[in-house]
Amino acid sequence: MNKVLINSLRTGAFLALLVIILGAYVRLSDAGLGCPDWPGCYGKLIVPEGSTNQIEEMNQAYPERPFEKDKAWKEMLHRYLAALLGFCILIFSFFTWVKPEFYKIRFYSSALLALVLLQGLLGMWTVTLLLKPVIVMLHLMGGLTILSLLYWQMLRQQSAVGFFKSEGNKKLLPFVAVGIIILFCQISLGGWTSSNYAALACPDFPKCKNVWWPEMNFKEGFVLWRGLGIDYEGGTLDGSARTAIHMTHRIGAIITAVAITCIALWSILVGKKYIRWTGASILILLFIQISLGIANVKLHLPLLVAVAHNGVAALLLLSLVTLLHHAINEEE
Repeated sequence: MNKVLINSLRTGAFLALLVIILGAYVRLSDAGLGCPDWPGCYGKLIVPEGSTNQIEEMNQAYPERPFEKDKAWKEMLHRYLAALLGFCILIFSFFTWVKPEFYKIRFYSSALLALVLLQGLLGMWTVTLLLKPVIVMLHLMGGLTILSLLYWQMLRQQSAVGFFKSEGNKKLLPFVAVGIIILFCQISLGGWTSSNYAALACPDFPKCKNVWWPEMNFKEGFVLWRGLGIDYEGGTLDGSARTAIHMTHRIGAIITAVAITCIALWSILVGKKYIRWTGASILILLFIQISLGIANVKLHLPLLVAVAHNGVAALLLLSLVTLLHHAINEEE
């Protein structure tokens, strides 16, 4: 039965990663409102074929959001995949409640299921509140939390059957925990940058608009709630507010890079074999992530590079979760 549970967790973690990457693709290709209603698309659970009569009817029903088939399919594929992930987590939770040997993780599985339901609400609000940045950011953070929890439990269950063993370096534990918090905050900043369309507020690198400290409006750039009824597609902030968001993300990237580099190097120097391998993987992913971030600016945010930037951020988070698991001595 452990094998069934492990396979469900592996599938769930893989699906969660795909949902995050596809969600980034939908957002960055401006398809977040490809379906202006929820949970269907122009009143249908499957994207309409788009005959002339259908298009006229849909455009009359949603005059502010004319039907675009490609964008609609992108958005609905993301919803279908998210629904499949939710079903997978439901199965995982069901197993923990019907099998007595899994009683220790029943609360965990129930909390994960509740988080999935909240994530579904955030997905709905992302559409109904017209891409409100704070909702988009929370939706991203919720997806990463679900991914991390599924992956963490997968590691624990694999350890229980001897497939993945913690090497137990308690000295690393507080530093890795802090590193995860720092990275989580930095990814949140990335989500805020993307949802406010501030990724190209600084079109050059390493300077911004040919100066080291451009004009910025931090107060305006970090207002979390601006009321209802505002369409945020394309962004609503002026240049100085977007610049403040972008520069904050850059500063956060420096802090995050220094912190994670120190953790990775220490892991390589003082850890056992698997901890050293994990530390080396973290350094490689960090280098790739920094390179993608610079490429986003230099190449003016090409879609594939921007999506890869989101995907590698998720992988970097998982590598730190792996290191956290290694740092815990489960035999004690």
